[in-house]
Amino acid sequence: MSQTEAAPAANNFHGLAGLRRAFATPSALTMLLLGFGSGLPFLLVGGTLSTWLRDVGFGLGTIGLISYISFFYVLKFLWAPLVDRYQLPLFGLLGRRRGWLLASQLLLMAALAAMALQGPAVSITSFLVFVGFAAFAGATQDIVVDAYRIEIAPLEAQAALAATYTLGYRFALIMSGAGVLYISDLSGWQLAYLAMAALLLLPVLATVLSREPERIQVTRELNVGDAFVQPFEEFFSRNGLLLALALLAFVGLFKLPDQMIGVLAGPFYLDSGYTKADIATVSKLYGIWIGIAGAFLGGVGVAIFKIRRMLVVAAIAVAGSNLAFLLMAQNPSQLWAFFAAISADNLSQGFAGTVLVAFMSGLTNRHFTATQYALLVSLANLPGKFIGGLSGFIVEASSYETFFLLSAVSVVPTLALLAWLWPRIDPATHPPVSLARSAA
Repeated sequence: MSQTEAAPAANNFHGLAGLRRAFATPSALTMLLLGFGSGLPFLLVGGTLSTWLRDVGFGLGTIGLISYISFFYVLKFLWAPLVDRYQLPLFGLLGRRRGWLLASQLLLMAALAAMALQGPAVSITSFLVFVGFAAFAGATQDIVVDAYRIEIAPLEAQAALAATYTLGYRFALIMSGAGVLYISDLSGWQLAYLAMAALLLLPVLATVLSREPERIQVTRELNVGDAFVQPFEEFFSRNGLLLALALLAFVGLFKLPDQMIGVLAGPFYLDSGYTKADIATVSKLYGIWIGIAGAFLGGVGVAIFKIRRMLVVAAIAVAGSNLAFLLMAQNPSQLWAFFAAISADNLSQGFAGTVLVAFMSGLTNRHFTATQYALLVSLANLPGKFIGGLSGFIVEASSYETFFLLSAVSVVPTLALLAWLWPRIDPATHPPVSLARSAA
């Protein structure tokens, strides 16, 4: 994380030797810690929060509606242009990227601490306001980390950086999942969330010690209107309307099966007869390590094989893994069924996450990194988040089994779009043929 680290040459990262070299760069260590910071709030305003609410007596429908607060993660492209073009006062002394990053991390720490001290039982309204602040800060942190990763290293190193980022992210999911459940079982939810706020000191340290990416020189500074319009205008003009819409739709549908069931995962485990200790051990500890293995498998796959083949494998794996939850539904309280379902789900999630990150990284123009990548990530979560918010009502009107089947079938439009995109994706590189990075 040296301030003086030189940007590595792109041609140093080809093949397996290049992959090992990319993993050994200081940027990879930085991304490990920043990935930890990005992953920490995700469950704390999502799956772990749903478990907390179910534990204190909230209904499935209400929990689903509350999950819409995490829509900040879906809508972050709306304020990403400000992050892309402007430095924050005072924090900007660290640079454009690191300034925004530090500000979002400090806001996130404060919001998580406020959630812990307030709690949902005292005043649900105030509690949800703090959840909103935490989701906004976490989403802003994601905007900056994604832009930082793309700008700090060449495209050829992105698979390795995506894998180390995912490793840090998964470590954070262990803490914000299993860690929180263990602590809450022993000492209550308040102490658990305060401990998570304290862990954010690790990514704060990484932000302070890391180097600022080199800023792309622009011919003129954009005003506020241009900052919002030009990133989207460039994306569509570079790819053409039809291809651009197809790419956005494909990214939006890719994670749909996984996103659909995310909100109700914690409540489903409790309703299936598992204790918080069971959930922490199997889903939030064992499962995370399986996800880490899947993430690195995805990184190796992208580095060695063709990206479009990996997209097919990832899409089918994510959808198919949802069927494994039928084992749990049909064998409640049986740990073997829990282990089997979590193994399939987390391995496919980790693999697909790395593949999708590597693919989306190749679709952005470095003049508009934060905005364009935020748009792609937002779309990757939008359909699933929307349906996930209604999932409680769907389950209450039918059953968990029916919902899992529906989530698996939702992969069909994704595969249809990929079939159309297949000849338009360069078989030798990440991005489609027409998506080579332009010099703007």
